[in-house]
Amino acid sequence: MTGKRRHAIPFKNRSPHGWWIASYLERFEYYDEDRRKLNRRCTAWENTVLIKAKNRDEAWRKTVALGRLSGGSEAWDETGRKGQWRYEGVTSLLPVYETIEDGAEVLWTEHQGWTVKRVKTLVKTKRELNVFDDRNLRKAPVRSKRRSNKQLQRTRRG
Repeated sequence: MTGKRRHAIPFKNRSPHGWWIASYLERFEYYDEDRRKLNRRCTAWENTVLIKAKNRDEAWRKTVALGRLSGGSEAWDETGRKGQWRYEGVTSLLPVYETIEDGAEVLWTEHQGWTVKRVKTLVKTKRELNVFDDRNLRKAPVRSKRRSNKQLQRTRRG
């Protein structure tokens, strides 16, 4: 036998039902920016998506492909200043251990050694949840001009 021995992938890194939660980062870059200045401010979106894949390598490849679809999408802000979205890369890839259905647990965070008081500070009222905040406070590039990933996939397939 030659070459590398394949190691067993631990359960924590496998998805028994073929679903993965992946996040990737993209940022908006105006055409007139000085690209050499890495400390400049920008708008960035970390998109979290569900991926159907047989294993973690396939899930990673599909996440990268999906993120790259948004790269180059042109947009502009309310003043008409133009730029485009830049794909930066994958930030997270996690297996889903349960069947996707109503009430399935898809993510969790363990907090060890916290005081009860600190745990209670994490709980929010319904109105404190972001989904119930209907104010439009964003002054970011207009994203509505951007095509969705599904639209981009259809366009690129022909």
